[in-house]
Amino acid sequence: AGSFQEAGVIQQAYSLNFPLHTVPASCAQCPAWSAFSVSSPAVVLETAEDRPDAVVVRLYEAHGSTVTAWLQTALPIKEAMLCDLLERPAAQGRLLLEQQGLRLSFTPFRVLSVLLVLSP
Repeated sequence: AGSFQEAGVIQQAYSLNFPLHTVPASCAQCPAWSAFSVSSPAVVLETAEDRPDAVVVRLYEAHGSTVTAWLQTALPIKEAMLCDLLERPAAQGRLLLEQQGLRLSFTPFRVLSVLLVLSP
């Protein structure tokens, strides 16, 4: 019911096309853990690619809206910066690491790539 945004069509499509796979845990009481979370349902974390000592995360705005979202991670981040689609750091692209995570601003359908340098 409602618009595709209200109906959660994008999330349902990802759930159908990329189902979660279970992994046996070493204990029955293991805490829940997630590498990344995004505060807005309008922003989709499409991919995270490993590099030596870094991770590149690609996100996009999927609802056709202007939105600010927080990207949070459980990974030990030393530095974060915007990069281009070839994963080269952007001039003036350094992002401030805040307690809420990284604040990212999106315009309709904008793609952002973020280079996360990991602490040793």
